[in-house]
Amino acid sequence: MIIRGNKTEVELDGVELTDYSNNSQLEFSADSHDVTTYGNDSHVFSGGLLNGNATISGFYDSTAVTGPRAVIKPLVGTVVEFVHRPEGTGTGKPQDVVQALVTKYTQTHPVADIVTWAVDLQFSGDVDSDPQAS
Repeated sequence: MIIRGNKTEVELDGVELTDYSNNSQLEFSADSHDVTTYGNDSHVFSGGLLNGNATISGFYDSTAVTGPRAVIKPLVGTVVEFVHRPEGTGTGKPQDVVQALVTKYTQTHPVADIVTWAVDLQFSGDVDSDPQAS
């Protein structure tokens, strides 16, 4: 079944940013180690430590004390909990929960368009991808 992105929910440090967000991207990766030995005609690789990062972005809201700038800017350089629910909240629906280092907060101010924001996160530790419990 194809799922539309409009159901996605995101939280950072216990604060829901869903109402201010219109895009999120998660990347899961692993280190790659070349373990090729003599006699091989091709490289042989072994997987290493897991890694990941995320970017969340959306529209700036100047009226909200709990808006993206007020919530995220003070978190830059700290490790906090990040929750991503691509199908929204509900028993059995997928989610990813991980501690994440907030590496960057960005605001963009185009002259003839809406002010936007983005936050970059570096995963710190294992990602819990168990489905949501009741």
